[in-house]
Amino acid sequence: MSVKVSVTVCLIPEAKGGPFVLWDDLPASITQAASLGYDAVELFPPEPDALDPAYVKKLLAPHNLAVSAVGSGAGWVRHKLSLTDADAKKRTRAKSFIHDMIDFAAQLNAPVIIGSMQGRWGEGVTKEIAIAYLAEAMNELGEHAVSKGQILLYEPLNRYETNLINTVEAAANFVKGLSTQGVKVLADLFHMNIEEADIAAAVRQGGSQIGHIHFADSNRRPAGLGHMDFRPIVQAVRDIDFSGFFGAEAFPYPNPLEAAKQTVSRFRELFA
Repeated sequence: MSVKVSVTVCLIPEAKGGPFVLWDDLPASITQAASLGYDAVELFPPEPDALDPAYVKKLLAPHNLAVSAVGSGAGWVRHKLSLTDADAKKRTRAKSFIHDMIDFAAQLNAPVIIGSMQGRWGEGVTKEIAIAYLAEAMNELGEHAVSKGQILLYEPLNRYETNLINTVEAAANFVKGLSTQGVKVLADLFHMNIEEADIAAAVRQGGSQIGHIHFADSNRRPAGLGHMDFRPIVQAVRDIDFSGFFGAEAFPYPNPLEAAKQTVSRFRELFA
């Protein structure tokens, strides 16, 4: 089993205060990630065209770093776009935003994450219709990702952030029911700490459908600064032969540098 660790770099001004470790200065963040021993960075750009892929590659190359994933959350944070909006025009705009993000990410050999842009049901949209809207969008966008040699990562969120799909098992079943092979599940340990009765068992239930894992403690601080028992989770990850990236998506506590150090140190300890 070969697992790798990446650190989140958020470039979205409106997301200040959110659960991302490194912020704003991309060149400095990449240098810092490399110096601490990370394998990759997980990027959260403000728009699909905000960064030139050639520029990002130029920054990464001297450090032999990869991009583990690209977040699409700016579509919600900045534009309030979701794939399950009651307004068909907004759903189309949401798909277009993600479509363009896929084009950007593919040039960095990275998948795109669908988290907050999945939306929620209510306000004129039943749960059944919302799930149908989501499935339609994921099929279309998943196929576009495949055409670019990539996949999409669908992230089930906790009940306070969406009322659509909240557990890894439900997400895996949703993904299995899609017509595209271009979607995998992103298992986020923070969300799982809220929704799962047994996180390790949920990882095993997700199995081969899991394509990426977000690495944070129970309180969304860096791993090791909460009460989560990572040992059974690590064993479950080994049991499903996961070989993807763990992405450090946690609050920059007590500050970005210390949060980045804490995360990579705990990761290396767990997977020694």
